[in-house]
Amino acid sequence: MDWDDLRIFLAVARADSLSGAGRRLGIDASTVGRRVARLEGALGAKLFVKTPQGYALAPEGERLLPHAEAVEAALSGAEEALSGPGDLTGQLRIGAPDGCANYLLPQVCARLSEAHPQLEIQIVALPRVFNLSKREADMAIAVSQPQAGRLVVQRLTDYQLHLAAHEDYLRAHPPIRSREDLRGHRMIGYIADMIFDRELDYLTETGAEWAALTSNSVSVQMQAIRVGAGLGIVHDFAIPFCPGVRRVLADQISLRRSFWLIRHADDRRSQRMNRLADALAQGLRAEVARLQALVVP
Repeated sequence: MDWDDLRIFLAVARADSLSGAGRRLGIDASTVGRRVARLEGALGAKLFVKTPQGYALAPEGERLLPHAEAVEAALSGAEEALSGPGDLTGQLRIGAPDGCANYLLPQVCARLSEAHPQLEIQIVALPRVFNLSKREADMAIAVSQPQAGRLVVQRLTDYQLHLAAHEDYLRAHPPIRSREDLRGHRMIGYIADMIFDRELDYLTETGAEWAALTSNSVSVQMQAIRVGAGLGIVHDFAIPFCPGVRRVLADQISLRRSFWLIRHADDRRSQRMNRLADALAQGLRAEVARLQALVVP
């Protein structure tokens, strides 16, 4: 059995398509199909079933998957053992909610790139939970701790959120001295049926019954607040990026949340992935602390 064929098998299993696997590997879809067929011939087993949604693992493919991943991890470990610690190289894909991806990861990853010039970092910002079993990302940052799956979960840092508005909006509307004064003010928040994690249901903690302007992106919400469209719950670490945005009722409405770093369980045997996780964790903690310290009380 050829390891390179196993590598292609893993790519198809994770991408659910020949074309998606080809893009990841830098080869065309027809070559991927031929290599999968060659592996199936060598094993005498059908590994995939073609469906309207793409390529799904057949029962034989499901049984092969953990063994192929173990081979992948063993080869990676062998390369690390021979190369030693040194500079971090290769590709790292980080999945993160868009608030973290927009306001924290660029600075953290810039410093990581400066320290390790041969490291290619990809930031995937999506307002949903990442599927690490399909290797959508090498590691993911989440706003709640997962309760299932073969995962390594590490608490990164806590962060603060407050109600906020732009000073132009505050000057043009009645003063806000208590929660009761929020009635009649325009609220900005998440689209209710697109909240992918209960930790993001911020507005219920303000007592607001609904929001006049909503988005599934926290960055879009912040931009709406920045242009004076209303009030909304924002990350304190995002406020320094939006001059003129001020916290409102900070002593009455204050939220605390946490970021979690999530990795596939097999990756804990990888010295490289452990070093990357440590560097990312240290960088995020420092950046959250730095930005929150800049917020005017």
